[in-house]
Amino acid sequence: MEYNLADLFESVVDVVPDREALVYVDHPGTGAERRLTYAELDAAANRLAHHLLDSGLEPGEHLGLHLYNGVEYLQTVLACLKARLVPVNVNYRYVEEELVYLYNDADLAALVFEGEFTGRVAAALPQTTRLRHLIRVGSAPEGAPEPSIAPVAYADAEAAGSPARGFAPRSPDDLFIIYTGGTTGMPKGVMWRAEDLFFAGLFGGEPSGEPVKRPEELAERVASKGAGLTFFPAPPLMHGTSTLTSFIAFNYGQRVVIHRKYAPEEVLRTIEKEKVSSVSLVGDAMLRPLIDALNGPLRGTDLSSLFSVSSSGAIMSETVRAEFQRLVPNVLLLNNFGSSESGSNGRATDDSGPEKGFRLVVNDRTQVVDPVTHEPVPVGVPGRLAQRGHVPLGYYNDPVKTAETFFRRGAERWVLLGDMATVDGEGIVTVLGRGSQCINTGGEKVYPEEVEQALKSHPDVYDALVAGVPDPKWGNHVAAVVQLRAGAAEPTLDEIQSHCRTRLAGYKIPRQLVIAPAVQRSPSGKADYRWAKSVAAEADAAG
Repeated sequence: MEYNLADLFESVVDVVPDREALVYVDHPGTGAERRLTYAELDAAANRLAHHLLDSGLEPGEHLGLHLYNGVEYLQTVLACLKARLVPVNVNYRYVEEELVYLYNDADLAALVFEGEFTGRVAAALPQTTRLRHLIRVGSAPEGAPEPSIAPVAYADAEAAGSPARGFAPRSPDDLFIIYTGGTTGMPKGVMWRAEDLFFAGLFGGEPSGEPVKRPEELAERVASKGAGLTFFPAPPLMHGTSTLTSFIAFNYGQRVVIHRKYAPEEVLRTIEKEKVSSVSLVGDAMLRPLIDALNGPLRGTDLSSLFSVSSSGAIMSETVRAEFQRLVPNVLLLNNFGSSESGSNGRATDDSGPEKGFRLVVNDRTQVVDPVTHEPVPVGVPGRLAQRGHVPLGYYNDPVKTAETFFRRGAERWVLLGDMATVDGEGIVTVLGRGSQCINTGGEKVYPEEVEQALKSHPDVYDALVAGVPDPKWGNHVAAVVQLRAGAAEPTLDEIQSHCRTRLAGYKIPRQLVIAPAVQRSPSGKADYRWAKSVAAEADAAG
């Protein structure tokens, strides 16, 4: 047995076949749901895997998942891993031009897509070069054009395959590709070996303790402990964090609950009904609506089963964490830090916030290095975060970006991340922000994240993004794009500046304030800085 994700999953199935593995709420509020045991999920994945191979797909070819959350998403990922196909996530918000880019850049040979997206798939398909097999989940909207390649209905594909395993031997070198969100440029496909992803992204089978020493040890650990934990990845599975969270739960032999889409009130009802232990989400954009529901229609919801709420991809700000903690005092709130290129790097300290910055206790594979020499930086000197050991092979179809980002130091492979940071004498890392979003104003560097935390501590601010806008005097000035709380009076720029001066140095204070009806983010809650910069620049030009 190897450190292969399909092998490891099957080893867990074999020791807890009758344990519930997956609960899916199709349309929140309707009561429609599906429940699968480990044995049922395994057999369903086997059926689809055999269909894919019987359809002429070959190990190593790429399959895109253009889907909302559902049983089909995780079933298809497992089917790919079993058949040694490479799963590739597709952002379901993409329109035709973006889909053409991703389908071609990823060299997709097959696509599993939501019926709702039939028109977009039909428009993009003629502009692709390798895509030859389509599987559709559900039906197409009335009047939607059909793709030039007739899609196979997902139910038919599953029914056609054998429920038995019977697959060729697999390898720890089998690939898993995670496409980044493309918030700072075109999306890039991060190529992970199965073994590296298991240790860097799935904590070696043990997030809170020692990773396994042998592949067989994973199932041995599962067999020695009972059920009882329920993991609820709330963001879309198309973003790597939620899919990896699901696999962390599977490696524990525990249960995963998923919703089709994020609906805050239904999330709280599901936590109560399913006795959820751990919820993962993305920052304030997902946590604030839970607070609103608990202060309103869902007041009194029983969340006593909830042990932890964790965030990756965006931080839960100090103010919002305090609001949630007041409502759910016994829950552990965790700001995890990682990326598609590194897996997990560490967790924020309890004192992270506007005053001290976003401070991390990092794992022993993470360092702050000089971006040119790749050597560790001295205490207090800004550098770039980097991670060693179990790191990706590079970016698919992008040797230039791979050479810029991945390097060797001695015998070890390293990845250079986009985050600027410093390290103190105790090894605590303070993340300054993404280097690509850094605002140079009057020769000083301002990282949007710390200004956003200060803005969100204002009682009338619901959400905020910060961007740099060209300025004849300062080069760039700091602009705040703010969404207000419902019913709040609109603050003046002077009021916002006065509030921020108690938390930030003078050069970091916003010089422009734009009130927006809503702050634009991705479905997972990640910041859309290109949108914020555009909105601020338009407002500045308008006077």
